Amino acid sequence: MSGPRITLSRLKKMAADKERIAVLTAYDAMFARTAELAGVEVLLIGDSLGMVLQGKESTVPVTTAEIAYHTECVARGSQTAFIMADMPFMTYNDTAMACRDAATLMRAGAHMVKLEGTGWLADVIAQLSRQGVPVCAHLGLTPQSVHKFGGYKVQGKTAEAAEIMLKDAYALVDAGADMLLLECVPPDLARRITESVAVPVVGIGAGADTDAQVLVMHDMLGLGERKPAKFVRNFMNGSESIQQAIERYVQAVKDGSFPAAEHCFAAVESGH
Repeated sequence: MSGPRITLSRLKKMAADKERIAVLTAYDAMFARTAELAGVEVLLIGDSLGMVLQGKESTVPVTTAEIAYHTECVARGSQTAFIMADMPFMTYNDTAMACRDAATLMRAGAHMVKLEGTGWLADVIAQLSRQGVPVCAHLGLTPQSVHKFGGYKVQGKTAEAAEIMLKDAYALVDAGADMLLLECVPPDLARRITESVAVPVVGIGAGADTDAQVLVMHDMLGLGERKPAKFVRNFMNGSESIQQAIERYVQAVKDGSFPAAEHCFAAVESGH
């Protein structure tokens, strides 16, 4: 990929034009450049670095300083991709803290920050938006809350839970969120949300009908000893190089062949 830097306006137009967007995590300059040359439009400095780089059991211990360091590395290696950085656990429980830490990440090179939560994030997102910080709101399975959830579990499975998530999505977009990310939610719910909000929606384990797909780079390269999540596909299988594997991931996102049915969870359960 070459040309001008991808902007939020470009991503919104791609979503409006039904042009699927490829998102991938990156944590350093070399992989950032490799990914964007393979066609990745959005690079995410995920707090997943706590697990895949630092060997920790969850994302909870990751700090803003660590995310900022890796954001700087990615920004140095990137020429065209849109850069999104995770705000770590408990760094946005009040607006003052959120603005301070978001400023740190934006100064490090991020073009957008990502926050995990539900409707309670509205005030924080509104303040960040007023300060000129683009925000992606992460709904569904939010890994920073893994201890509260009691593990990595599918969210929004019942009709009642689906309606709550839909209302949360509306509230966060109304508050100023410029993008949504849905993780581990039934495809029919992800489709409803995607069709009913005016911002790009990124999916991971959320079916093929979102505007964009994201995977952790290490997962899509088949690295690690843990059993891969249901929504992961190993693109190194059949590839001759890492760049070819990423190119195949991008192509599969673009043509809609990923995620396939085997990467999706069950539909929303009807309730009484």
